[in-house]
Amino acid sequence: MDDSAAGNDLLEKLRALMRGGAGGGGPERERPPTQLKSFDIEGIAEFIKSDACKEIIVMTGAGLSTAAGIPDFRSPSTGLYANLQKYNLDSPESIFSIEFFETNPKPFYALAKELYPGKFRPTLSHYFIRLLAEKGYLKRIYTQNIDTLERIAGVPGDRIIEAHGSFAAAHCIRCKEEYTQKWVKDKVFADEIPTCTICEGTVKPDIVFFGESLPSHFHDNIRPDFSACNLLIVMGTSLVVHPFASLIGRVDYGCPRLLINREPAGQAHAFNLSGFEFDSDDNHRDVFHKDDCDIGCLKLADLLGWKEELEALVSREHARIDAEDPDPAPSDKPASEKEGAKEAAKDTDKAQDAKDTDKAQDAADGGASHTETAEATKSDSATAATSPAKPDASSTEAKVAPKDVPAAKH
Repeated sequence: MDDSAAGNDLLEKLRALMRGGAGGGGPERERPPTQLKSFDIEGIAEFIKSDACKEIIVMTGAGLSTAAGIPDFRSPSTGLYANLQKYNLDSPESIFSIEFFETNPKPFYALAKELYPGKFRPTLSHYFIRLLAEKGYLKRIYTQNIDTLERIAGVPGDRIIEAHGSFAAAHCIRCKEEYTQKWVKDKVFADEIPTCTICEGTVKPDIVFFGESLPSHFHDNIRPDFSACNLLIVMGTSLVVHPFASLIGRVDYGCPRLLINREPAGQAHAFNLSGFEFDSDDNHRDVFHKDDCDIGCLKLADLLGWKEELEALVSREHARIDAEDPDPAPSDKPASEKEGAKEAAKDTDKAQDAKDTDKAQDAADGGASHTETAEATKSDSATAATSPAKPDASSTEAKVAPKDVPAAKH
């Protein structure tokens, strides 16, 4: 037996033990009946249309914002990476180390100036999440991203959990005095290090750095949210950063789960029995749709009958954002407002045509938490920031002082 076969055999035995069978000390837990007519995105669409789907949780990573043109500061091919080399960092990720920031905040703010909120527009995927909210399906979105694009897209603030924080507010790392996003941004764009007016400590945006605990509202909402979830949609993440990655196992055993990603992620193994079981004989709920987030969301919207509404929403909102900021970053401004959505639609149609052709050819041939702190990550950590939407009463921005001065101390 090779290592792969041995590993699969061990995994099946562990699954049996978890179910209570194979000498596990009790009757085997009965596998709940599947709620999906098919284990593909079409099956997910049919489930959303049913009366059984009322509370959807969305989990997102850096892949959701790729189409917005947000550059990767870790890539040697970008100017951002080259600009950071003068600081002699041990690694690009060092700028998100709280220990490093406390001694030298300059590299972080050099990066922040290039990636600060205000340069990028939400993607089609962000607006799909907004539609889920407007149509009464969205229980919550849990995001690893710090770019605030969900807020800009108009997703209600009380539906957003920014697991790794965001630029929406800032605090002095010494006395905890609170500052507005605009106050900090003005300092950054004046090439100044934001310094507390009370104690002269360094002011840091409320982004979770490596070595800091995740926000309390992340932990407070997990149990009530995931216990009520009817459908889990995961997009644009490699699911390697804990405790965020472990959330996919917090839904009910019978809850359908959809991953829209370029590659499979979060799959079950000997040390993660609650992971996705796309290829397992035991699979009764998990669907993997291989695609970019935007193309996958447009495909799902089409199946739900929302495609035209989504494309119109993207066009309308991008026009509004451009009117407010007439000089957005060149990388995120398409030739026309509908061009991005049209191209995604073309890709979706081509993929479906290819799929239909393959089926026809087959027929012709005769075939038919392990930690409570932010962990270092190579693919999901600290995505670049973008400008926040107008906050609602429950958002973080609404709780800070409305003027461009420090908030009053409590």
